[in-house]
Amino acid sequence: MSTETADALSIAIPARATLSVDGRTLVAKGPKGEIRRAFPSDLLALSVSGPTARLSLLRPSVRRKDRALLGTWGAHARNLVVGVTVGFEAKMKVVAAHFPMKVQAKEGELVIENFLGEKHPRVARLVRGVAAEVDGEFVKLSGRDIEEVGQSAANIERTTHIRDYDPRVFQDGIFLVERAHPREASG
Repeated sequence: MSTETADALSIAIPARATLSVDGRTLVAKGPKGEIRRAFPSDLLALSVSGPTARLSLLRPSVRRKDRALLGTWGAHARNLVVGVTVGFEAKMKVVAAHFPMKVQAKEGELVIENFLGEKHPRVARLVRGVAAEVDGEFVKLSGRDIEEVGQSAANIERTTHIRDYDPRVFQDGIFLVERAHPREASG
């Protein structure tokens, strides 16, 4: 939860996580590990006291752009806290209309064999810290950083992008069906 005023934003930090600033880097630590995110703005200040972090503008501003920056960094801080406590997951679907695809998750990559009948497998790189699990026609990606999970999903979609064929006919590929979201509490 967070509360917002015109030039400040408070973010609740769960007991299992800590949020701090190391120079110009925002650091979140929790049971899932540690995430560091560069915090390049001279306009914002972060202070942590107990279970609450407070982002505030260093000077009063009526500029819409400054308030937007405050909201953006508030969202980043909340995502960091969620990532180190429960993590994020995304779900992708394997669509094979013409040739049966074989999809395997290996260390740091997803190997797609027999895509459109090709002889050589296509390999999608996963961002470090993201795990893939193949479950029938679905691929589940999980990790502690929402941006890394999203980038891995984009890498997979891009690997199965079809060139030189009519996309209305050849609709094969691996597509995102659930965007990166916090994992359920049981996971």
